[in-house]
Amino acid sequence: MAAIFTGQTALVTGAATGIGRATALALTAEGARVWINHRDQHDLANQLVEQITANGGDAWAIEADVSDPAAVAAMFEAIEAHGPLDLLVNNAGVILEKPFLEASEADWAMVLGVDLAGVYRCCRHALARMQPRRSGAIVNVASDLGFLGREQYTAYCTAKAGVIGLTRSLAREFAADGIRVNGVAPGPIATAMVSPEHMSDEWMAKELAIPMARLGTPEEVAAAIVFLLSPQSSYFTGQLLGPNGGSWMGA
Repeated sequence: MAAIFTGQTALVTGAATGIGRATALALTAEGARVWINHRDQHDLANQLVEQITANGGDAWAIEADVSDPAAVAAMFEAIEAHGPLDLLVNNAGVILEKPFLEASEADWAMVLGVDLAGVYRCCRHALARMQPRRSGAIVNVASDLGFLGREQYTAYCTAKAGVIGLTRSLAREFAADGIRVNGVAPGPIATAMVSPEHMSDEWMAKELAIPMARLGTPEEVAAAIVFLLSPQSSYFTGQLLGPNGGSWMGA
């Protein structure tokens, strides 16, 4: 039986570590050719490419800061020079824990520039290419905090709520073009972003109070992403899957 993504090319942003890395591995395991986007993580990205190619897959590292419009444009030009892009996973993200009144304009711009505007830019470039071909699938990585909100994470929660709105709006606009746009809204996941150096003890205590009483794994989120990109989800668009351990059970 052929792998489900044989002959297709994917771009995963923020793919050198965490959820992005797990997603790139899962996609190549199913036959996709994958571009590993990163920002200043050359060694990790190249190590991942080497791991994938050693296992018989195809992958390439490509550096671009998704908060930089020119860098995103150049990235898509470089990818399309090698062939059409079929799948996009917008995973790149940053997080900031700071009281609202202490967060600066620069803090706000930094978080939204990556977590929301970066998703917008990549969607815009991908959709401009997918629409004439009338095919393609996109998965945007949001967060359960985009629904729940959280004190001291206002910029992050705002950006992720924006990603949810963006995902659903694009799904409606491009459905007639044969393009599906879905999202995942993970709960707390065991990545480098969720570590003592980034998160307070209070944050960790709240997250571990979720019904399943543990952090999720990048592989659990990657499985949801792969499903949403695959033909198995051919009647899914504008949907948000929640690998979140029960942290949020809304519709």
